[in-house]
Amino acid sequence: MDSIQELFLSLPFLMVISALIAYVMATRFNLYPVIIYVSKTKGLMDVPEERRVHTSQVPNLGGMGLFITFSLTLLLFVPFLNNTVEDLSNLLSLLAATIILLFLGIKDDLVFMTAKKKLVIQLIAVSMVCILQNVRISNFHGLLGIAELPYIISVGFTIFVFVLVINAINLIDGIDGLASSIGILASLSFGIAFYMAENYLMTIMSAVLIGSLMGFLKYNLSSDRKIFMGDCGSLIVGFLLAYQGIGFLNIDPELVFEYNSENSSILLLAILSYPLFDLLRVFIVRIAQKKSPFDADSNHIHHRLLRLGLNHKQATMFLVVSNLTLILITYFTINLPINMSLIVVVCFGCLLYLLPFLSVFEEFKEEEPEEITPGISGRVIEDKNDDAKIISFKDRLAKKESNGHDHKLDTIQIEPEHPTTNTKTIDSNEKFKFYTNEEKVLVNPIEAEIQLDPNKLNTK
Repeated sequence: MDSIQELFLSLPFLMVISALIAYVMATRFNLYPVIIYVSKTKGLMDVPEERRVHTSQVPNLGGMGLFITFSLTLLLFVPFLNNTVEDLSNLLSLLAATIILLFLGIKDDLVFMTAKKKLVIQLIAVSMVCILQNVRISNFHGLLGIAELPYIISVGFTIFVFVLVINAINLIDGIDGLASSIGILASLSFGIAFYMAENYLMTIMSAVLIGSLMGFLKYNLSSDRKIFMGDCGSLIVGFLLAYQGIGFLNIDPELVFEYNSENSSILLLAILSYPLFDLLRVFIVRIAQKKSPFDADSNHIHHRLLRLGLNHKQATMFLVVSNLTLILITYFTINLPINMSLIVVVCFGCLLYLLPFLSVFEEFKEEEPEEITPGISGRVIEDKNDDAKIISFKDRLAKKESNGHDHKLDTIQIEPEHPTTNTKTIDSNEKFKFYTNEEKVLVNPIEAEIQLDPNKLNTK
């Protein structure tokens, strides 16, 4: 009897069961289907625009389901842990900050909020954890010649790291499955470290977040019941990853012998390398183009992968494998001097994440699939001075950027090649609207005598 009780209270068992219950709660209790139904009924949808990579309206309040799954499952397992009063106080502060970020994200998903207002609310939520729980980065362990940090600098730098990670995760939430997959990989890495240190509360937290994200991922990748994480989800995931990351830095080196925990800051950079690298890169690109670093665009690494012809799942898999590769490289070189280990991470990270930008892949950008509409097959052309000129998708995007395109819809024509059978003939001079995103060109008639349903277009 005692052996069975020990099994149920053992950390490996609690870790697996908590992740499984979070996944079951997300997938078997109609949580996300209800959110999808309410969103569609009330019109709470993400509307596609030129910068978006989807072409239909999709519910974007998946973060609500993510929060419900995570918080309820975590609270369910609290009685099974050997918690102190300090642990329970920290847990309440954590959930309070998460609720603040949840409502911030919901409002931003439904009503536009300025970056300044969002930053202020993020600072309030993060300060609750840093000051009330004393969760902070206190030592660099010799990284860049820095050791112990004064208290004020430590708190300020910790708040900066929280905000940085939160917004980095928010920015990579641009294609299906990417933010949640990176979150699963990071939480798994943190959870293994917490398990080695026998930190029950943080281990269960990592496991619950993994199960919650896997449950959301099932619907995010669905074709008929798709839902987006939205800001209400990405802000929560970023906050929880930053919280785990700082806890990871504060693991006692005497409790972990599997890796050099004094170099844990380097391993942390590797675990969160993709969102941080992508954030730094797009900021540099925007500043170089004399734009505000906070202006949204389609210059992220995942946008580049889509332009090379990969679909959402392939692009997500490429980036997750790249991140995992960098983690493994860092783990096997973790015993190097800390500054040398930093150089290894930076060099290999640049190599992995800048690989899609090599000139050898430029040829794939030139190949454009031929767009087919019912009744006519043709390529996008531009009518200029009564002379029809065939232009590529790449040249059209370059022209829009150089001319300061104001997101209005262009008027184009279709060059007929051969009519398909059993369809009505469409006049070749008929005007069409032009929509663009990173995946395909969608051509819809606006003055035709017949009505075409975009949802029934068969594109080959």
